[in-house]
Amino acid sequence: MEIEEKQTRGISEIISIVEALIFVADEPVSIKTLAEVTDEDKEIVQAAIEELAREYDRRESGLQIREIAGGWQLATRTEFHEEVRKFLKTRPSAKLSLAALETLAVIAYKQPATVPEILEIRGVQSASAIKTLLDKRLIVARGRKETVGRPMQYGTSKDFLIQFGLKDLSELPSIEDFEDLAGGV
Repeated sequence: MEIEEKQTRGISEIISIVEALIFVADEPVSIKTLAEVTDEDKEIVQAAIEELAREYDRRESGLQIREIAGGWQLATRTEFHEEVRKFLKTRPSAKLSLAALETLAVIAYKQPATVPEILEIRGVQSASAIKTLLDKRLIVARGRKETVGRPMQYGTSKDFLIQFGLKDLSELPSIEDFEDLAGGV
């Protein structure tokens, strides 16, 4: 029985492989997945990602490595957002209506939230906004609440974190920040 020796690679090769994997991934890639694919320890993969991020920063690249939704993703720098948007000619239909945005905010901060709870906060029906958010995969059903009528509960999805560039829900601005922006309205 032959014992297979683990091939030793230099850190620069590991960095290049990790960069290639993050580039081709259609969603953020976890350290665990990168470690499994590269057959390297998680600590080595983490160090490779950190060095890769420093390289992008050092040369003031238009790209960056970002930790989003429990994984790592290659993204354009936020300071070039307007130029990228202009280049891609973002369609207005990709935007959310005010009703959908308000509904999404209620769900993001209150989750899990039911339709009656959203109605109580917004003061208007939100059925079409909820359908839009489900269609865009920004929210997901989280089961039924154990109360009269057993209404469906909704919460934000991984796509929500990706779309808004959040590492996790703790990165949402605080309610107090919104009140300050609104001037205490």
